[in-house]
Amino acid sequence: MNEAATPGLRFLRLLVTVVPGAFWMLLFVLLPTALVLYASFLQRGPYGELTGPLRFANYLRLLDPLYLEVFLRSLGLGLLTTLGAVLLGLPLAFYLARHPLKDLLLFLLILPFLTNFLIRVYAWLVLLQREGVVNALLSLLHLGPWELYPSYWAVLLATVYTYLPFFVLPLYAAVERIDWQLLEAAYDLGASPLKGFVHAVLPQTYPGLFAGAVLVLIPAMGTFVISDLLGAGRVVLIGNLIQQQFGLVRDWAFGAALSVVLMAFVLLALYAYSRLQGERGLDELV
Repeated sequence: MNEAATPGLRFLRLLVTVVPGAFWMLLFVLLPTALVLYASFLQRGPYGELTGPLRFANYLRLLDPLYLEVFLRSLGLGLLTTLGAVLLGLPLAFYLARHPLKDLLLFLLILPFLTNFLIRVYAWLVLLQREGVVNALLSLLHLGPWELYPSYWAVLLATVYTYLPFFVLPLYAAVERIDWQLLEAAYDLGASPLKGFVHAVLPQTYPGLFAGAVLVLIPAMGTFVISDLLGAGRVVLIGNLIQQQFGLVRDWAFGAALSVVLMAFVLLALYAYSRLQGERGLDELV
């Protein structure tokens, strides 16, 4: 009786635990992605509707130097944002992990997320405009005023500020698990503080470092609200192009093609991250 019931119980357990998640992924991830992929091969009709036949024309449009420039600008912003997050977030994560009031500091780190995203971006607009706080301080020091807004650097500064916690939090989790005895062993073998950090401490943070870099690079490349507000139309990113195609221009087919290219880059970044993690895991096993 028990043996006969065991397969049924296993099937019921599989049904309860796997099917809801698989249905969720199918309905809200795979199906929308397939629809966007299908739409990217269609064409814009006379009234903005999607029409056939299926062609690669939308992807060929991406070879236009104008769109290549926008993509390279988006990639550059993503890489610079990631670099800024690394330079600021690496010492910050170590400081948080070693501070006795780290719980309070972590709360302060995520506190801005309790405020609406648009309000935080508008706050940067107020700070960086010609009559803003930053230029007022520069004027007092006889160093300004500067044309900080609108500009590419205003967009970069606000993007680094926005996504810095996404880098710090996974890195903080990795720093929490560091075995500091390896650093002491490096000192015993004659390593300098810098070499000890680079060879004994930093490799232990690679999982959080890579995860944080991916979490910053991907949304930074696709951002459009920050560049809209702080770039004032002068800084056009791929996210702005997608928003315009689905909104003002009503060329959903080309917007879908842009979205597919951006998703492909995201998948490529995730694949590179998984390969790096996999190779690191194999090295540890060896």
